[in-house]
Amino acid sequence: MRVAIAGAGAAGCFCAIELKRRRPDAEVVVFESGRRPLAKVAVTGGGRCNLTNTFAGIRSLAEAYPRGERLMKRVFRTFNHEDTFNWFTAEGIDLVIQDDECIFPASQDAMQIVRLLCRRMRELGVDVVTGTRIDSVKTLLEEYDCVVVTVGGIPRESGYSLLEGLDLETIPPVPSLFTFNLPDSPVRSLMGTVVEKAGVSLAGTRFKAGGPLLVTHWGMSGPAILKLSSYAARHLAEHSYEATLVVNWLDSPEQEARSLLESIASANSGKMVANAHPEDIPSRLWEYLVGKCGVREDAKWAELGGKGFNRLSAALVSDQYRICGKSRFKEEFVTCGGVALSNLDLDTLECRKHPGLFFAGEVIDVDAITGGFNLQAAWSTGYRAAVSISGKE
Repeated sequence: MRVAIAGAGAAGCFCAIELKRRRPDAEVVVFESGRRPLAKVAVTGGGRCNLTNTFAGIRSLAEAYPRGERLMKRVFRTFNHEDTFNWFTAEGIDLVIQDDECIFPASQDAMQIVRLLCRRMRELGVDVVTGTRIDSVKTLLEEYDCVVVTVGGIPRESGYSLLEGLDLETIPPVPSLFTFNLPDSPVRSLMGTVVEKAGVSLAGTRFKAGGPLLVTHWGMSGPAILKLSSYAARHLAEHSYEATLVVNWLDSPEQEARSLLESIASANSGKMVANAHPEDIPSRLWEYLVGKCGVREDAKWAELGGKGFNRLSAALVSDQYRICGKSRFKEEFVTCGGVALSNLDLDTLECRKHPGLFFAGEVIDVDAITGGFNLQAAWSTGYRAAVSISGKE
């Protein structure tokens, strides 16, 4: 059996390793357009490699995978996050689980993972050909028994030329993990401020998320913003990345916010409003919100009045900012879109129209929120493709 894999990313390399383990007699060639394999894995997780996640607190896969939940349910039957943990542990990689449920190598070095996968491919006899771009999958299918396409998220400008002649449905790719630019907002003066539990949403939509929020010199970032960018990726692209961001700094209902303010006022009636604040709100942010509500700097809690309470409680739970553009999240780049799931047998990842053609990784219309979920999709789909191919004659 001769198998060609287009793309030496996480899905492609993992597929090659598992395929050779099952079919040592198979000739497996991985083609990579870049100079080295696994370049994206080397920078993921800030260079520490967020391998996967415990999925604790994830009530349904749709929370982690805004697009591709159905597929992930299927592939998880074969290889899930627990299998990933066990696979790398069996390979001698010590792993650590962070408080946020993200799983990293204990070395905190992504290159440890890169070296491991490259070493295993070399030992198993996988032929990795770098600096070679695949221009036509159709041509590969004429030369090999099976072809696995794992080229990652395809930039809009290059399109899907490598899939020409295959008559496949594709979803235009757009970025799905990014931070928000707030170019005209004075909140940027609070750069470095972190709120550990905030709720964020887009006005006029059902898109919402929660988690830690970070104020930056360009706008807002942090897990809450990145989740929201993932959930609303296509909506924001369609609206040229212009929208109204609504921040709930307490991630609680307005009535709870008002009750909290009333209790603070009762305990600190003689103190200035700017000097007594909810414990979950950093002092700099509180002073900013007080000023934004038009409350005098020297105003005391006893002097606030009903309208002042209303303005402050509203600012805590529905603070609005105008999004004008996006910024890339560190060195990572994830897209939504790709080869539509309608093309595939979701149990095997084989193309319905072209027997012997498989897809894995981000090239499929599957993407996730930040936290190791995207790499998990790569491991799971790469593994599933390998299992499917190994059983073919």
